[in-house]
Amino acid sequence: MFRRMKEAVALKTEESHPDEVSAWSNRDLIPLPPSRRTWGWFNFFGSWSLSSLNVATWQTPNTFLTQGLSVGQAMAVIVVSRGLCCLFAVLVAWCGLTWHIGFTIQNRFTWGMRASYIPLMQRVLLNFIWTALQCEFTFPTPHVVFGVANHTRDCCRVCITAIWPQFAKIPNTLSTSTPTTTYELVGFIVFWTVSIPFLFIRPERFKKPFFVSSVACGLGMLGMMIWSLSVARGVGPVFSQGEKVPSSSRWGASWLMMAGINQVIGQKAAGMTNSSDFSRYARRKSDYLVGTISVYWVTGVLVCFGGLVTTAACQKIYGQIYWNPPDLLMIMMDHGQGSSAARAGVFFASLAFAFTSMFENVCSNAVAGGIDLAGLFPRYIDIRRGALITFCAAWVIQPWQLINQAATFVAVLNSFAVFLAPIMGVTVCDYFVLRRQQIKLTHLYRPEGSDYWFSHGVNWHVVPCWLYFIAFFIGFLISFTLFYGVDEVDTYGTFTTQEAAKLGVLPVQAAEEALTDENKGQEADIQFTEGSDTGHGMKRRWWKW
Repeated sequence: MFRRMKEAVALKTEESHPDEVSAWSNRDLIPLPPSRRTWGWFNFFGSWSLSSLNVATWQTPNTFLTQGLSVGQAMAVIVVSRGLCCLFAVLVAWCGLTWHIGFTIQNRFTWGMRASYIPLMQRVLLNFIWTALQCEFTFPTPHVVFGVANHTRDCCRVCITAIWPQFAKIPNTLSTSTPTTTYELVGFIVFWTVSIPFLFIRPERFKKPFFVSSVACGLGMLGMMIWSLSVARGVGPVFSQGEKVPSSSRWGASWLMMAGINQVIGQKAAGMTNSSDFSRYARRKSDYLVGTISVYWVTGVLVCFGGLVTTAACQKIYGQIYWNPPDLLMIMMDHGQGSSAARAGVFFASLAFAFTSMFENVCSNAVAGGIDLAGLFPRYIDIRRGALITFCAAWVIQPWQLINQAATFVAVLNSFAVFLAPIMGVTVCDYFVLRRQQIKLTHLYRPEGSDYWFSHGVNWHVVPCWLYFIAFFIGFLISFTLFYGVDEVDTYGTFTTQEAAKLGVLPVQAAEEALTDENKGQEADIQFTEGSDTGHGMKRRWWKW
């Protein structure tokens, strides 16, 4: 019975690729062929816009202003930190752009086949928790208004309240021992339920959701800024705030700026770590570069600045600072005295924010968790199944228990970036410095005779580098003594003829033709389109094999 159950839940193989599903491989883990590399520059613009065109980015300047930095210093922190985020995202993604494999497989040539489970399990746990938290509040961290945590509003609940104003006054029918209210729980259920259908979309089909979310949220933020400036006819005093670091502070402005840069990078570490999971879908490397830099750096900085301008303008209108857009939207609706125009404006703005947060949760947390789970259980889990498991885990985790009873819990989660930093460091160092961007794809999918099996599947050199206090730059300097090599044949049909020529790999079609000719007793004249030396070299190695 157990055997039949295993067979029932095991992933099915295609007739054309009967050996695709194994203990180390399935359809979502193999190197992507050209037919599945469908992402252009706007796909990556939309992908990164999920982490830029959102509530958390909008209110980022608040963190630094409340620490005493000036507006100019706060914006400098944002510009520098987002530029570094772009650099790290490109470095980690380059392996996916070249060899079309994701973070899950990329770990195997650095950590070893079995030890690669270590970063995967860590990321699975983080994806479980962040998915649950974002379902609860529809933005990644609790907002802070001048040092006071506030969890009263989120975009989903504001959107419902704009339709039915009485929803904000719904009585709490839960027991006093339950650390949430009926109002909050209904918002969680609605957000979770509406998100489910998007989990069935494969990543190569994400173009339309990316387009809708980025355009809608961008227009919503732009509309709020224009409206606030036109009504206020200028900005409030917070916009011209100078440096106010207390004289009793242990740190000067320079140290606070350095801490701010580290904080911003830490918040984005999870997305940077698995950037190759999505870069492998790129049609061209330039598509990834243009899409990433245009939104992750440029648009992200503009969103922070727009949030600062809107908040400063609304300071003149309402006489108080509201950094969090959901709270600001509720104030707008209250001051509009519940008019249909005020409710309509709030509804569409909150709907745009909620949809962006929802798809960010689906793409950045659930789908990323699905990819990592697929790496742990390739025979039984693909991206779709893994994403569904990650989303269902939100009910087990019960995020209202974590947030409402432990105010420091999110701060603890942010500290996990210290673990992610050395993972990125050793991976980039290994790939660029030691291997010089050359790997053996087939050795990543089978332990027998694999150069990446190391000692019982573990590369013990990498383990000491994975320490809590080791950060990016030290991790990048760690070096290992690893084997250098490349596959001779494109076994998976991953590369075009031009790509194979640059990498020194024999295209699978040419290899099959050569094998047919050999069986006929004929010697095939195998040539590459680029460079006769590379072609003849591959010819000699193929016949030797």
